[in-house]
Amino acid sequence: MSADTERTQSDAIVRLFHVSKSYAAGSFALRDVSIEITKGEMVFLTGPSGAGKTTLMKLLFAAERPSEGQILVLGRNVTRLGERGIPALRRRVGVVFQDFKLIPQRTVEENVGLALRVVGASRREARSKVFAMLKRVGLQHRRFHYPASLSGGEQQRVALARALVNEPALLLADEPTGNLDAELSLEIMDLVAGAASRGTTVLVATHDPTILERYRRRTLHLEAGKLTDDRPESP
Repeated sequence: MSADTERTQSDAIVRLFHVSKSYAAGSFALRDVSIEITKGEMVFLTGPSGAGKTTLMKLLFAAERPSEGQILVLGRNVTRLGERGIPALRRRVGVVFQDFKLIPQRTVEENVGLALRVVGASRREARSKVFAMLKRVGLQHRRFHYPASLSGGEQQRVALARALVNEPALLLADEPTGNLDAELSLEIMDLVAGAASRGTTVLVATHDPTILERYRRRTLHLEAGKLTDDRPESP
């Protein structure tokens, strides 16, 4: 094995080997997809509605299992993970959804702090980290408010803070700006890009050409479940 190969393998955060996912006989959401994403990369995943973007995201944090192929995330074979191994993986993966998925009965502070309570952080440590993260996304003054009192952009910033507060090695963002206007979309994406600049590996599913043009990062294109293009980062 060459030195370059060893370096690539050690830096790989996500590796998919000939992955397919079918929900019914002969109907594939993904078909024979092979991808490698290395440590610190920010990568976009594009394609029309129904192309398989969300399915691929779900496979990466073990919300679903592939029908064929192998998936390695952070050195773990997701395909073979038992029920006990899934929570350990998810503690190192932050996920942001288009529809926020905040708990309405919990305050902003409580929503963001959930990830820290899961890993056993003390109440004092959790409050300190939550405040620092909310300050980073500009919402420390809203920490005692409930999601219903926030705008859509504020709710997505809370969701992003929750995904990042545990300092994940990998951030998955599935259409994180899908419900936001153009200005708010760029605010959210600047925060996501900031996480990448601090060393978090980031995969963002989006169909917004404005975002792709602004950031010019490596872009993977799915079409009917197949990987049809893998464009490198452009200057």
